[in-house]
Amino acid sequence: MRVHHLNCGSLRTITPIEGSSSPERAVCHCLLIETDTDELVLVETGFGLTDIERPRESLEADFLAFAEPVLDPEETAIRQVARLGFAPANVRHIVLTHLHRDHTGGLPDFPHATVHVHEAEYRAVTDPDAEHHRDSLDRFMEAHRAHGPRWAPSQGRVPWFGMEAARLEGLPDDILLIPLPGHTPGHSGVAVRLGDRWLLHAGDAYFYHGEITADPPTSHPEFDFVQESVQVDRDVRLDSLRRLRALHREHGDEVEIFSSHDPWEFQRYA
Repeated sequence: MRVHHLNCGSLRTITPIEGSSSPERAVCHCLLIETDTDELVLVETGFGLTDIERPRESLEADFLAFAEPVLDPEETAIRQVARLGFAPANVRHIVLTHLHRDHTGGLPDFPHATVHVHEAEYRAVTDPDAEHHRDSLDRFMEAHRAHGPRWAPSQGRVPWFGMEAARLEGLPDDILLIPLPGHTPGHSGVAVRLGDRWLLHAGDAYFYHGEITADPPTSHPEFDFVQESVQVDRDVRLDSLRRLRALHREHGDEVEIFSSHDPWEFQRYA
């Protein structure tokens, strides 16, 4: 498989807390995976064309005022897929870490794709009796789901570096969901095998690379505010973060970990 790292949505400018860094806009870090077949897999979608065309309706005014998204149509996944020389119809699968608006905006641009998400995340937005249902549904924008996504909640389990991974229907075990709850009820990382190593897109399990790589861990105050504003369970999230740090410490030579919004992290791959 081959992986393309895409920024599918530039956000507000983040001030560096390290002297060697420059201010950068936060990103929506997505992956486009070329499989051994003609099928493409998109991990996360960032913002979509509907968000660009009708931002107040699609994303809401409060989010626009705080996040300050650029909303450039050329950053949308569908435009970037085409620029890479692929037909958007070849994006057969979309894998999501969770269902917040800055991760799901591109869903209507690929209405034919099967959408994979952890079963707990799917349940949180579809089952009125699920814990955090109302909050989860409110953050999954109507404009992003009005077309009726073709859902495929995770099924089955397989061990992965001492953690439990969830299998995805129709996809090989080279692409797995790694439960990292707390930010949302079913928040998960997406693990992708490339030869003898793995990439782990950790979504919003953390926002700043220092939370994983620094000793002691270093967070970013601007990102901390966002995390604390939207997390559904702080203790569960911190446990997920501890497991990620342990994974980096014990298996960092086999697993590369990155998150959704850290611009300095994204620069390593772009």
